[in-house]
Amino acid sequence: MNERRVTLADIAREAGVHVTTVSLALRNHPRLPESTRLRLQNLAKLRGYTPDPWLRALVAYRDKVSSRHSPPTLAYVTNWNTRWGWKQATAHPDFYAGALAKATELGFNLEHFWMREPGLTHGRLSRILYARGINGVIIASHVREIDVTLHFDWDRFSAVKIDYFPHQPELPNVTNNQLQIIRLAMEKIMAAGYRRIGFVIDEGYDITVDNLWRVGFLWEQQKLPAECRIPAYLVPNPVHFDRWFHRYRPEVIISKADFVAEPFRAMALRIPRDVAYVDIFLEDQTGKTAGVRQNHSTVGALAVEMLAEQLQHNKRGVPAIPTTTYVEGTWFDGASCPMPVHAPAAPAKAGAV
Repeated sequence: MNERRVTLADIAREAGVHVTTVSLALRNHPRLPESTRLRLQNLAKLRGYTPDPWLRALVAYRDKVSSRHSPPTLAYVTNWNTRWGWKQATAHPDFYAGALAKATELGFNLEHFWMREPGLTHGRLSRILYARGINGVIIASHVREIDVTLHFDWDRFSAVKIDYFPHQPELPNVTNNQLQIIRLAMEKIMAAGYRRIGFVIDEGYDITVDNLWRVGFLWEQQKLPAECRIPAYLVPNPVHFDRWFHRYRPEVIISKADFVAEPFRAMALRIPRDVAYVDIFLEDQTGKTAGVRQNHSTVGALAVEMLAEQLQHNKRGVPAIPTTTYVEGTWFDGASCPMPVHAPAAPAKAGAV
């Protein structure tokens, strides 16, 4: 026989409080004194109370379909050199688009705040958000040159960070899985029979992701014979690209189009006849280019989902144990990298990437 489920009403009756008080305590709501919250939380644990998942799902559904006259606002806080400069950068516009779509779906407004407004300090922005009743914050699009610790009154906010900067405070973080992306590209290439694999990456891009691009490349490269291992080519580099290319004779190059388009043109390299090419920042949708598409919009959407969950449970402040959620990339075959390696290649224009 199924045992009777312990309810909020049972806890409230034993504690001598209203059922709403128990509900607030179990959601860790700051409206109640900490002593009251702890007392009721301990009593619920002692009595074996667990929330009803079906009831939670019903409440979530009703919240989703019911219209709100004043939807709550989430802050999307950036720290770029200019207010909208991040919209011209790789990935960042898609982060925002994904966050905006998910916020709208969940019934939130998403409002952009730029931290470099004249006269705006960390403390002042923190006070502005709190005064407006905005207690959910997404930290996004901070250039690495401004890796300054954010001094908000974090105990007032639920917060999530997109990508790596700023490094402090260590908020719950969601980002692309650069380690998986480069390893996936290497695995696909090696499975197709390529052995001499070159990797061209902007050093700043690698620094931005805590060097995970090179880590993943070197990890997979160890599976190749020593004589086939080609050192990564970092941009900028005192050694000209053509010298590196002729010395190591890569069969395939992994990179981003922006980093190799000009060197390919200067050397009149024909893709894939002279060298195959794989893009780990794949945007081409035509099938001409092989590579890994990073799911940037999913990163933004997950950031909002994580923040909404924190708000639901009144989780505020910087967590004692930091967590990072990684979003994997998706591989796409393309004519720029024939698979297997000796497959006949379609004619390509000189220098095409």
